[in-house]
Amino acid sequence: MSSVDSQQRVLSGMRPTGKLHLGHYHGVLKNWVKLQHEYECFFFVADWHALTTNYDDPSAIEASVWDMVIDWLAAGVNPGSSTMFIQSKVPEHAELHLLLSMITPLGWLERVPTYKDQQEKLREKDLATYGFLGYPLLQSADILMYRAGRVPVGADQVSHVEITREVARRFNHIYGREPGFEEQAEGAIVKMGKKNAKLYRSLKKRFQEEGDLEALETARALLKEQQNISLGDRERLYGYIEGGGKVILPEPQPLLTPESKMPGLDGQKMSKSYHNTIGLREEPDSVAQKIRTMQTDPQRVRLTDPGEPEKCPVWGLHEVYSDEDTKQWVQAGCRSAGIGCLECKKPLIDSIVEEQRPLHERAAEYESSPDLVRAIIEEGCERARDAARDTLEEVREAMGLSYR
Repeated sequence: MSSVDSQQRVLSGMRPTGKLHLGHYHGVLKNWVKLQHEYECFFFVADWHALTTNYDDPSAIEASVWDMVIDWLAAGVNPGSSTMFIQSKVPEHAELHLLLSMITPLGWLERVPTYKDQQEKLREKDLATYGFLGYPLLQSADILMYRAGRVPVGADQVSHVEITREVARRFNHIYGREPGFEEQAEGAIVKMGKKNAKLYRSLKKRFQEEGDLEALETARALLKEQQNISLGDRERLYGYIEGGGKVILPEPQPLLTPESKMPGLDGQKMSKSYHNTIGLREEPDSVAQKIRTMQTDPQRVRLTDPGEPEKCPVWGLHEVYSDEDTKQWVQAGCRSAGIGCLECKKPLIDSIVEEQRPLHERAAEYESSPDLVRAIIEEGCERARDAARDTLEEVREAMGLSYR
């Protein structure tokens, strides 16, 4: 296996559905900006995934791709700190998806919770297609292609990471048992030297007999430090301690992201399907108009009527954007009818417009330089393909398809 530290590699993607809104910014992009300085990050435009539900009308995909990439750049995703690429520009994803489909039981795909949920929600579309059934496996291929050990997801998406773990486990079980595996593993232990070999065997026993996960992590850290063994031996010993074969495709872990607290204009979760969004790069006048016309506490019919902030959708936005002094002013003024609803909304408009100001500035630079945006993506696609080729080379060899 190549010298990839899976636990330091992150993979995340977004379907190109057009320009992004503030829910995407607070729920995903701010987290990406943070992660790119802590991990080796691969962020991709999931254009093939967009086809799983919009195959009958792909006309908006291309424009949506570039709008979304500019939104990423405007939000602070840095091509110097992360790899940004388009899924379909790395055809290795399709090959790995095909190869993994050979070993993935049909029942695993049918039981993914979102499979039936999405069919119910999108009943107007014909989703009785292989592409829709197989999209969780394509997601698995996306993750496993880069040997990403961490996948940032919300709690409702953990099942997608779990099926990826099952696929990786099955693949390693079938193809990681190379001839003479145990003998090669035992030989690799000897190469570590007496002291490290003794420690490794002790940790292996603790994990296999007692299920001690701390021992497993300690053993992995020990193997990472070894200078006397090859990369292949290291991967054998990773698999040996877990009681399996050589680890070809590491199992990823979900990196749980905080639930987005960004409400929409009606108090529900901000979502295009609810038509309650504020665009990431919406013009200030439009932002002001949307906030001013937001529904407020229905009990406040007249200016003199006291209200309850918790019953007002505007309060949800104050919780995201306002400091403690402003929130106390809103609470006191609303409950005593000391301030009107338009007055309450004014600091909110100012805060949102101020947050968006640097996003507009950065986006304007990229909108005026489309060749620069394309160059960033082309470079990212090349870096992604290099990593993808390394993985596929080992996968093909393990499956008897290298033909040397």
